[in-house]
Amino acid sequence: MAEAVYLLCALTSAACAFLLLRSYFRSRSRLLVWSSLAFVGLALNNALLFVDLVLIPDAIDLSIVRSVTGLAALMVLAYGLIWEAE
Repeated sequence: MAEAVYLLCALTSAACAFLLLRSYFRSRSRLLVWSSLAFVGLALNNALLFVDLVLIPDAIDLSIVRSVTGLAALMVLAYGLIWEAE
C-alpha cells in the first residue's frame, strides 16, 4: 500500500509541474516557472523515495540524496517567491 502512495505522490507532483508550466506559457508569469521547477524537484524527490524504499531497500541508502533534492526544490520555490516579491 505504501508503494502506491509513493508513486501517486510522484505522479501528482509531476502533474502539478506540468500544469504550472502550461499555465506559464499562457500567462508568462515568472512565479509559475519557479513553482513548476520546485514541483519538478519534488517529483524527483518522491521518485527517489520510491526507489530507495521499494526498489532497492537494502542496497544503497539514498536518504541524503532525497534530502538534498527536497531542500533544493524548496530553495528554488523560496528564491522565486522572494525574487518576485521585489
